[in-house]
Amino acid sequence: MKDLKHLFYFEGLLDEANNQLVRQAKEEGKRAIAYTCFHMPEVLLNLDNCFSLRMRAPKTGSVEIATYYMSNYTCEFCRAILERAFEGGYNFIDAIAGVDACAVMNRAMENIEVQNLIPNKNFFVSHIDVPYKVNDDAVEHYVQQIELKVLNKLKENFGVDISEDAMKKAVELHNEVCALITEIGEFRKKDNPPITGYEFHILNLVTYVCPKYLIVEKLRETLEEIKLREADSKKKFRAKVVLVGSEIDDPDLIKLIEDAGALVVADRYCFGSFPGRQEIVLRENESVLSSVCRQYLEQSLCPRYVSQEKKDQRWDFAENLYRDFRADGII
Repeated sequence: MKDLKHLFYFEGLLDEANNQLVRQAKEEGKRAIAYTCFHMPEVLLNLDNCFSLRMRAPKTGSVEIATYYMSNYTCEFCRAILERAFEGGYNFIDAIAGVDACAVMNRAMENIEVQNLIPNKNFFVSHIDVPYKVNDDAVEHYVQQIELKVLNKLKENFGVDISEDAMKKAVELHNEVCALITEIGEFRKKDNPPITGYEFHILNLVTYVCPKYLIVEKLRETLEEIKLREADSKKKFRAKVVLVGSEIDDPDLIKLIEDAGALVVADRYCFGSFPGRQEIVLRENESVLSSVCRQYLEQSLCPRYVSQEKKDQRWDFAENLYRDFRADGII
């Protein structure tokens, strides 16, 4: 297939956390609010003059220093994040909106905070308590945690507008990006898709690590390009697969799978589009904040939830992706 016009540009944005668009937004006076988990609603980190940034550590080599502080039995993703902080790779960040969802990631963020690895004025790290159940009481608790430990801190430290109107504006931009990614992703359902899993992963990953207002126009152009793109007459894959997992942020993994003869047609993992790129529906007679928190709790497929309904939801969701995207298997 003909190369996508902006693919090389998008690939370059993934080479480092402090990429070209992040630097541009910072030069414009924006605040970079980093996060590591789906349970921190990214849309709420894009209020007013802030933009969300999902933390990654591209091209990590040694993690010796992080291993010293966290031991070699802990998750390498978390150690890579801490190692990059020791290297000064996150010195542009204004805050880390963290959640108590993963004990090892908590230790990484605590090390960043306690050792003052990001010595910026008014920098803070949040540790919100995420409920293990999904009901009205859980939503209320979740809302209180977000307000107390994230939104109020953004307002106090940086003068951020956290009003309902500001939230609605953030939801509008978030939904536009989600709609574009979803429409692009739908092309993967075709018998011979005009987009590869690797290409989709690049496009989707960029939406997590770049200021959304700076990428939305190129996403629109890419969608129109794919609509007219002709797939190769001869299929270059032998099987279609759904990829299910956790913190998969390395495009080379998708490339490896596809070089072996498969085509990744759906992405159910933490950096994927399921969940994460579904439009937020604001409910009547409910605040924007409550609507956002409710949807994130309901859509989360994280294995931290051990209730039977969440277990069933994870299995059913993966099976539905397998059927909807006409896959031959699940990895």
